Amino acid sequence: MSQKFSSVRTVKSGNNSFNKNRGKPASQGSNNSNRKRSDGPQRSEGPYVPFGSAPRKSASFGSGPRKSASFGGSRSSFGRGPKRFRGVKKSTMDPNKFIKKATPVAEVEEYISKHKFADFRVCQELKNNIITKGYITPTPIQDQAIPPALDGRDIIGVAATGTGKTAAFVIPLINKVFMGQNQKVLIITPTRELASQIDIELREFSKGMGIRSVQCIGGARIGRQISELSRNPQFVIGTPGRINDLIKRGRLNLGGTQNIVLDEVDRMLDMGFINDIKLILSKLPNHKQSLFFSATISTRISSLIQTFTNNPVTISVKTTITSDNVEQDIVKVSFDQRKIEVLHDILNKPECEKVLIFGRTKRGVENLSQDLEKRGFKSSSIHGDKAQNKREKALQLFKQNHVNILVATDVAARGLDIDDVTHVINYDLPENYEDYIHRIGRTGRANKRGTALTFVS
Repeated sequence: MSQKFSSVRTVKSGNNSFNKNRGKPASQGSNNSNRKRSDGPQRSEGPYVPFGSAPRKSASFGSGPRKSASFGGSRSSFGRGPKRFRGVKKSTMDPNKFIKKATPVAEVEEYISKHKFADFRVCQELKNNIITKGYITPTPIQDQAIPPALDGRDIIGVAATGTGKTAAFVIPLINKVFMGQNQKVLIITPTRELASQIDIELREFSKGMGIRSVQCIGGARIGRQISELSRNPQFVIGTPGRINDLIKRGRLNLGGTQNIVLDEVDRMLDMGFINDIKLILSKLPNHKQSLFFSATISTRISSLIQTFTNNPVTISVKTTITSDNVEQDIVKVSFDQRKIEVLHDILNKPECEKVLIFGRTKRGVENLSQDLEKRGFKSSSIHGDKAQNKREKALQLFKQNHVNILVATDVAARGLDIDDVTHVINYDLPENYEDYIHRIGRTGRANKRGTALTFVS
């Protein structure tokens, strides 16, 4: 893949290089430290402290001598903590991979769809719901995956995030359930949030068609899920752990489930769900339709998928590793800077309208979100230690623009459809380049331009 490389951008806390439109830097004038900026939250000011001198104290980030963090120049909640939190591996990725100029949309060759949604051989009730949602021309993955899926073929679909993978499998399966008798579908995802999003889209496409679904995800009341399963829903959508739990309890019988969907299959296998997936698949009948979708599938994972499918149609519509609509750059943080101060200056820029910030640890994500709130930003957080109802609330606040900053672990990086994210900030480096691709896929969607910034020391 050819990339256009830009020069490394160095952002320094408190100077003009990244805050030129936000008024004078704090170092100019003795009154700036006490003056409220009218156009953004105030960052906590203090005298300039040279590297090696006594540190400036921060309520959230502690005092004591300054030490270099894993991915920045200060000890923050994303760096070190109590010994039991020090198991996060340091990334050794090449920073040049995080630099790429966005390509204007006009320069991208337009995909010419072979179909319109009206052309697909689906029932009229489903067509009406598709029209209601405003769908006219399918995306490339929808255009190529829906016809063979309607024919009952197994599918391996590879497409970048934000390209409509969910509709590519939901539409043919709704039609199959509606037109056939006793058809059951199991959809497995790596995260609770993705399961919830798929369920919402499923309900919109199947409105008024008498199709029932149930979410079986961790963090939610299992008693309620058992009760809903007793009503014989046609669609079960869940995460591997909860699905297996229900199977072991004898509350979920997959003997009559003739359709299986694994969404973000590479992530589930990478996360160590392979044994759970094998156990679930062993409970399904031999004759079934398998639809596997993901943004990235390595050669190793592709060969593994082949054992789960029967003569699948492989569809790949991804033309570049990362979106041409995303301007990618790095934020170089020197050892005499504090990452939180650099981040503060970035978030105060007017173009940072809706920002998704990624960290590596649950504790670090929560601490950073709280620190940003103390600084006057409207921030929320999402991570694995948060109760399911609080995670859903945080996502809704962000989606509905009640908060414009969401701090997250990689649990939010897969498959979530969040409109109009202007910036993705990798406050901590991802573990690998595939995780990076999924993170920055939250911006630059639907032919809109986005920005991805990655902090490096």
